[in-house]
Amino acid sequence: MRPPLERIPGSGGAVVKDAVKDFKTFILRGNVVDLAVGVAIGAAFTAVITSFTKNLLTPILAIPGDKASFADLSFSIRNATFKYGAFIDDVIGFVLIAAVLFFLVIRPINLMMARRKTEPDVLSTTRDCPYCLSSIPIAASRCAFCTADVAAAS
Repeated sequence: MRPPLERIPGSGGAVVKDAVKDFKTFILRGNVVDLAVGVAIGAAFTAVITSFTKNLLTPILAIPGDKASFADLSFSIRNATFKYGAFIDDVIGFVLIAAVLFFLVIRPINLMMARRKTEPDVLSTTRDCPYCLSSIPIAASRCAFCTADVAAAS
């Protein structure tokens, strides 16, 4: 006769139902759901930036040249085609995404965190030796690394 399916041998005989319950708790935890939403929004945002780059920005930047878009720029060596224009489009898209993330996400969060900071600045317990630049305790009168006499910290 077969053992019941609910028991898993090893690790203290964990129950399948408990494992499913733990997995469900893990999946529904805020961090995982937030990450999934962030990835989905990031993919949609990437599509918008790619479209903006390909359809609006690169034709404007390519006006002085003879091509309507950077994506059409390429050269060939021995039947190998190098599409450097598509690479330029991708670099422009990357820079746009990085700029938007920096100015609309990173900077505002950093400013908000700086305003909400409630902890006092941590006082350093070390200082640099003026001779070898090693980190030594503030109260030290001799450097442990280069053995130089150092003045008392002020």
